[in-house]
Amino acid sequence: MSVNREIRLASRPVGEPGPDNFELVEVELPEPSEGQILVRNTWMSVDPYMRGRMNDAESYIAPFQLGVALEGGAVGEVIASRAEEIPVGATVSHFLGWREYTVLDATAAAVVDTGLARPQDYLGALGPTGLTAYLAVTEIAPVKKGDVVFVSGAAGAVGSVAGQIARKLGAAKVIGSAGGPEKVKKVAENFGFDAGLDYRAGSLPERLAELAPEGIDVYVDNVGGDHLQAAIGALKVHGKAALVGMISQDNATAPVPGPSNIYDVVTKRLTLRGVLVTDHLHRFPEYIAQAAAWLADGGLRTEETVVEGLDQAPAAFLGVLRGANTGKMLVRLSRG
Repeated sequence: MSVNREIRLASRPVGEPGPDNFELVEVELPEPSEGQILVRNTWMSVDPYMRGRMNDAESYIAPFQLGVALEGGAVGEVIASRAEEIPVGATVSHFLGWREYTVLDATAAAVVDTGLARPQDYLGALGPTGLTAYLAVTEIAPVKKGDVVFVSGAAGAVGSVAGQIARKLGAAKVIGSAGGPEKVKKVAENFGFDAGLDYRAGSLPERLAELAPEGIDVYVDNVGGDHLQAAIGALKVHGKAALVGMISQDNATAPVPGPSNIYDVVTKRLTLRGVLVTDHLHRFPEYIAQAAAWLADGGLRTEETVVEGLDQAPAAFLGVLRGANTGKMLVRLSRG
């Protein structure tokens, strides 16, 4: 291949991003140098954290650069190799998505076992979102036998897995919030939560109190805002929360006020702890071995929302920010 297509950041959004913030361009694809591989990307991931990278702001990960291809998780087939450790035909995961082909150092790619699971699973249940869910309920806010667990964004890639793993750890009850009756139904029927809570229907604190009248022990937060406030109110003394993301404030143009009941963190002696999967990448082998077994025996159920083609990647990303996905949002770039 000599010509490649990629999605670049055309402008930085103010508030909610739109299609005009992206541009699809054709570029010349270089030949791989010594120690590099050429990959035909077959799947790419779009995730809420990417919204923060569209801003020119200091954070735990560098912002996207204007006029430069975006980055993100992807899997693909090696079609040329100048690296002995990765042969042609191997399937690899890497971080140079948002393009159809990519040339990268072999050290920046990981060979994945497609006999163990499908390639796209390494972007979802066996990828960063799956590991994040695992860390949330095993290390950041460990679930114990008999706990009552509340998960926000329960129909999403992290939340749906976190709730299922919490159940495997012995949780007595797992409650998940989602937007709309269809997603709430899937949270209970497809992902095995004890109850789904539609945050668009009625008072969130009142609904949570109905479902967990004695309070909750663990909260997995993917939303922030009113969900975090409701969870702080519902958490028992010495309760724990894993703060994964706060999608409710991703498009804010001014500082967002914190929960008005934040002093409950003091009086209840709560533990609120953030989690970044990049701090725990060494846990991937351990996690993949366990989660792949769960997938194989049906003990871990997943769903995907699939969008076709690189040109639709911006729409897929905007859809994630608006809650259009159930489970992992993926873009299929090539059918191989």
